Amino acid sequence: MTDATPTAPIRTASGHVRGLTQGALSVFRGIPYAQPPVGALHLAAPEPTPPWDGVRDAFAFGPPPPQSLVGGLTGRSVPEGEDWLTVNVWSPDLGAAGLPVLVYVYGGAYVTGSTDGPHYDGSALAARGAVVVTLNYRVGAEGFGVFDGAPANRGLLDQVAALRWVRENIAAFGGDPGRVTVFGESAGAGSVASLLAMPSAAGLFRRAVAQSVPGTFFTLGLARDIGARIAERLGVPGAGAAELAACAPKALRDATDDLIRALPEYADSWGRVAHTMTPFSPVVDGEVLPATPWEALAGGAARDVELLVGHNRDEYRLFTIMAGRYGKTTEEEATEALLRFGPGPGAEAGYRTAYPSADPTRLHELVMSDWLFRMPSLRLAEAHAAAGGTAYAYELCWEAPGADGAMGACHALDVPLVFGTLDSDFGGLFLGPGELPDAAVELSREMGDAWTAFATGGDPGWAPFTAGERATRVLDAPSHTASYPEEASRLLWEDFGFAPLDLESGGSAPGRRADG
Repeated sequence: MTDATPTAPIRTASGHVRGLTQGALSVFRGIPYAQPPVGALHLAAPEPTPPWDGVRDAFAFGPPPPQSLVGGLTGRSVPEGEDWLTVNVWSPDLGAAGLPVLVYVYGGAYVTGSTDGPHYDGSALAARGAVVVTLNYRVGAEGFGVFDGAPANRGLLDQVAALRWVRENIAAFGGDPGRVTVFGESAGAGSVASLLAMPSAAGLFRRAVAQSVPGTFFTLGLARDIGARIAERLGVPGAGAAELAACAPKALRDATDDLIRALPEYADSWGRVAHTMTPFSPVVDGEVLPATPWEALAGGAARDVELLVGHNRDEYRLFTIMAGRYGKTTEEEATEALLRFGPGPGAEAGYRTAYPSADPTRLHELVMSDWLFRMPSLRLAEAHAAAGGTAYAYELCWEAPGADGAMGACHALDVPLVFGTLDSDFGGLFLGPGELPDAAVELSREMGDAWTAFATGGDPGWAPFTAGERATRVLDAPSHTASYPEEASRLLWEDFGFAPLDLESGGSAPGRRADG
């Protein structure tokens, strides 16, 4: 940032801020949108930031929220600081430009995530003529743990507070508060799907992009039981929010990490959750989140919000590669996954018939990709379109050359492609060493253009998804539009209902579709 110079002060509702001019963009980092959720506000809903005097320098990212060191894709240490709830803004025009606004919600299995990663740099998207906002929100037990006396889904409430900040302040940064698009990937896409179903988020955004929506949402019963196990590890069994809030955030994080390590021990009571990398998901609590996104959208919630939703073809490949298990799945492991995660008692026979040439690794990858990301994303488009909403669908099929060509079109590949951050460390994970492939550069341009066009006018450049046509943009080299490509999996899951996951004694078995 040696060539950066301070901007003129910008007035926000809480006070003046000054960012940095970097080339043709003005960048503001670490602007608080809510008070630090510590002390008396620990485990509370976000509270508005009090006004400040003078001009606040917005030159550096705010500290990340406390997060897992063992869960998610990558563990990380947490720098000191309590201003977790901050936003960052990239703007190509600080005048009264009325530009479309893209607000990003990061992923990280609901246990990790921070906006300071270079793969989330908003420069390339902003250079296309949009104001880009990224936000920090609480993850792990801080954001999604359920404890008596504390509001559920605090991480989602943080996102709502950030969207309110955008509505109140983004015009001063050149954005149009009436043309806000919220977008996110993985847990961020699950958050976006939740926002579509949340009464408190209604009217805060015009459009939504959900990239690889997880199918995991929890009942209150399951979430409370998980919260009770965290309290036990803190040495305060049966404690409510007041006692837990008195614990240091680091202690809460460490107790959560201890639980993540022990997840397999809870298979009898937590079922499929015990076989994932995270004990958290949005909770259908009846208040903050009244229903799952599929139920809500099928009922017409957010009908006036235009939706772009999709997934990557080989979603689960990333996790098997990172675990050193790619190509090593046994027949027994494949069968176990098909029985545990498939859509009902006939899942094993169904998959083996639908994919007769698939080896154990492929079968395992298919059912995990379908359960976690592919079918939930498809179902969101189906529910929204069936209720009269406008939906657009995509599948990313371009095969990344990383891991000696094994990566395929795996989970999270879309992040550096959309942001245009192919040269970041995260981009290198998928693309490998050496020069950037021309195909990746071209696909990144195409996806960035499509996302920006959608934010600008509600049309990414291909036909909408309908129940009859199921038009889907197949993002590849070259891309094309076709009927939804994963028809075999779609038929296998056609009657499956992505109901909230419950305690095993409370009915977490596969159910019928909630939207039909």
